[in-house]
Amino acid sequence: MEIKQLITFKHAAENLNFTQTAKLLNFAQSSVTAQIKALEEEIGKPLFERLGKRLILTEAGQQFKIYAEKMINLSEEAITVAKGGEELTGTLTIGAQESQCTYRLPSVLKEFKAAFPKVKLVFKPAHSDEMARKHLMDGLLDIAFIMDKRKPEGSLKVEQLIKEELKLVVSPNHSISSITIDDLKHETLLFTEAGCSYRNMFEESLNYLGIYPLDKIEFTSIEAIKQCVIAGLGVALLPEMVVKKDIEEGRIKVLPWMSFSTPLYTQIAWHKDKLMTQPLEEFINLTRKLLLSE
Repeated sequence: MEIKQLITFKHAAENLNFTQTAKLLNFAQSSVTAQIKALEEEIGKPLFERLGKRLILTEAGQQFKIYAEKMINLSEEAITVAKGGEELTGTLTIGAQESQCTYRLPSVLKEFKAAFPKVKLVFKPAHSDEMARKHLMDGLLDIAFIMDKRKPEGSLKVEQLIKEELKLVVSPNHSISSITIDDLKHETLLFTEAGCSYRNMFEESLNYLGIYPLDKIEFTSIEAIKQCVIAGLGVALLPEMVVKKDIEEGRIKVLPWMSFSTPLYTQIAWHKDKLMTQPLEEFINLTRKLLLSE
């Protein structure tokens, strides 16, 4: 098999459309079809199947994609090393939640791009820690930033970077000055999506107090939650990094709150069997340097 075939397969596996793959790689569609067919003949199993108008990966295709990406990355790194002295190249696919992308990663990305301008960074949203872990296990991400408790990780390598403080917040015009159980029973509670670590922590603490809220709103965006808090729509438990500036400038008020759950940490994670390419290793090292010093 050739690297050209692997690259074609990788793009086809990502967009599940041979026509789009052909346009992206500037090939004729017949060339894409021929390359995939040649791979399937060499492997001895189909990599794709059609269900009506939908193209999907077979189980063999899903497994092969993980190794195709490793071979492509290794080929790029080998060429870079053989050329010697040239700038580092490659692609890193990174998963992170909105709060991490907005408040933790800009400094890391700025310094990384300044040092390695030819390394392409691709971000994929991870709306929950469970989603990020699954994408790492499936080989869809090279690395992910998650916010969660310390716990055994099995096939993942996970490093704790920053202990995250959580703040119970309301609008500065809210009448509550201190929290009681009766207060929360009658408040509108603003939650992130199911599976989010600090939503889980909030609900665990509420349940410990015997509170099972009926009036709640669920959001996909943590920034939307913050703006709704400022507007006086309800109460939310949010990471301090998200609301710190708003608290300092008086747009949000903090309420006393005691959590009954294990602390949360911003963590960096990758699959323990992940091929440690030079771009990936450099990114991990830079992340450690910048975030562990905060």
